[in-house]
Amino acid sequence: MFLGNNPAKVDEKGRLKLPSAFKLQVDARAIAFFYITSADGKSAEIWPLPEWEKIQARLAHYSMDEAVQKFMNLTSYYGQLVQIDAQGRLLLPQILRVKADLNSDVDAVVIGKTTYLEVKNRAAFERDIEANQLTVEDRRRLATILQPRDEKSGEGD
Repeated sequence: MFLGNNPAKVDEKGRLKLPSAFKLQVDARAIAFFYITSADGKSAEIWPLPEWEKIQARLAHYSMDEAVQKFMNLTSYYGQLVQIDAQGRLLLPQILRVKADLNSDVDAVVIGKTTYLEVKNRAAFERDIEANQLTVEDRRRLATILQPRDEKSGEGD
């Protein structure tokens, strides 16, 4: 389970050194391969391959759905299968580095998103956070989502 935020840099060859907090989790799960992609080109998503394979298996049942086809086009266009190197680095796909402005002269953030990591240009991420504050409606929705589930009745979501 990936949680939290860690600052990072992409080197001049396009490699991201996995922050140590996340590297420990990767090592504990013996993960060597990742699928690096994006659904919008604004950030890189680093999926441990077993987690990405779960997504692919679910999508396979809906391969004719237009939204699934769009998603697959985006994630295939930006996507690349990558093996972590001995120094704990992952090569970000060049097309994604350019689109998401993840080059060696900018600061990046690596955000834990439970089952995957998101890498984003730090300045862009901070602008997004400022522009997209939680609304009252967001907080209500989260309260519903986070409400404990009543196991007997199946109530709660």
